[in-house]
Amino acid sequence: MKINGCPGSQVMDFRGTNEAALEATGDIKSQLKQWPIQLHLISPSAPYYSGADVVLAADCVAYAYGGFHSKFLKDRSIAIACPKLDEGQDAYVEKITALFEDARINTLTVITMQVPCCRGLLALAQDALGKSGRKAPTKHIVISLQGDVLQEDWI
Repeated sequence: MKINGCPGSQVMDFRGTNEAALEATGDIKSQLKQWPIQLHLISPSAPYYSGADVVLAADCVAYAYGGFHSKFLKDRSIAIACPKLDEGQDAYVEKITALFEDARINTLTVITMQVPCCRGLLALAQDALGKSGRKAPTKHIVISLQGDVLQEDWI
């Protein structure tokens, strides 16, 4: 069953396919060190973006990748967005451009899901990088629907 013709909306059932998964015991401390995190709400001039290593993650990533906080968020600033459902993506390009130009971020790591619509987030970041005129190192990581890292490339 597909909804809206998008492969990312296809119903899939993963129950019973990851029985060897490790279960966390006890509380795991969040690595989130800022607020807000939604790209529409962030301010590129916030002090936690200045010279920072920044993660730009698709909304679903932190739910699919169990170790998101420890592997991707620790010691980084974050912004999240959904390239399929969010409106006003021109504003996203402006904010990401400001992260490169004004905040002079150190690196940008764009983390998306493997579904085709998620590639839009990478396209927004690449557009912003091109408009900024900076050469900030940018990495793209793709997460599978079951939480595996499928791809990790500097772009």
